[in-house]
Amino acid sequence: MTARSRPPVLVLMGVSGSGKSTVAALLAAGLSWPFAEGDDLHPPANVEKMASGHPLTDADRWPWLASVRSWIHERIDAGEPGVITCSALRRAYRDALRGDAVAGSGIAADADVIAGAHEGAEVFVYLHGSREVIAHRMAARHGHFMPSGLLDSQFAALEEPGPDENALTVEVGPPPAAIAQTIAEKLGLADAASWRPAVGR
Repeated sequence: MTARSRPPVLVLMGVSGSGKSTVAALLAAGLSWPFAEGDDLHPPANVEKMASGHPLTDADRWPWLASVRSWIHERIDAGEPGVITCSALRRAYRDALRGDAVAGSGIAADADVIAGAHEGAEVFVYLHGSREVIAHRMAARHGHFMPSGLLDSQFAALEEPGPDENALTVEVGPPPAAIAQTIAEKLGLADAASWRPAVGR
């Protein structure tokens, strides 16, 4: 993992059904950090498209990823931590979230990232599980706009984080609370008092 000079913003990533929202909410609550559900930043057209069983194209995703990146970088620039969910299935999507320019995305490079000011502050937490495990979890889930039929397209698009990325991989088998605790411990955040924003910020 890259050494941090700022409070981290954790991006919980993985395919739909991996438990991103549940684990992220528990992690944020345990650390007393702000939390954002990345799916809430999708434009209505994206939600409608997925709910009808159609996978998103990159043209659909880039504006959404730009919104997620804005949330992440606002926190980093303010020197405050945070937790957000985002599938971030492909390396190009994660590069865009870090602030790199990605060809064809319409997203420009972030000047602070170019200058190295965000070094180590953005940490991807990949919730890893087999297709069988994830499919079982999705079958038991109700009220989410992503139908289980799109799971195959998600696994087809998935590019797991490489060793050169600032990422932590955790398995989705244990209960969500145990996963959240594991993440905090592995990232050295179990005692997070020093990371909390000052009162009144």
